[in-house]
Amino acid sequence: MFGGMFAGVGRAGLLGPAVAVLAMAGGLVVFGPAGGSADAAAACAGRPVKTVGFSAGELRLYKGNGYACAVTVAKSAGARRQMSVTIQARGGAPAGDSGVYTQRAGPITVYSGNRCVRATGAISGSSAQTGWVC
Repeated sequence: MFGGMFAGVGRAGLLGPAVAVLAMAGGLVVFGPAGGSADAAAACAGRPVKTVGFSAGELRLYKGNGYACAVTVAKSAGARRQMSVTIQARGGAPAGDSGVYTQRAGPITVYSGNRCVRATGAISGSSAQTGWVC
């Protein structure tokens, strides 16, 4: 019936791998991404190197494995409002995310190698900058 690589394997032989795949997929649904501030931290890989608070939220900068990542996070989720985040490695072009969000702008990741990076974040006209972080 199956021929080729499944020759000699009955339905019971195929059932085990199929059940394993379904169990793993179910685990992804049950253990999906966390909510709240842990979600913002999980958005960027690397270690946190600088956090700058401002009236409407925080600008968070992470570095690791030659990359830098920035995210702007609102103090509280609420109505949709203008939010942005930009990040730039020294000597490179800035990259950013801007839009109307409820919780965060970003994450934005750039290759930084061993260079210094800087980031800027804003929420509804209130903003913060990290300055150059090496």
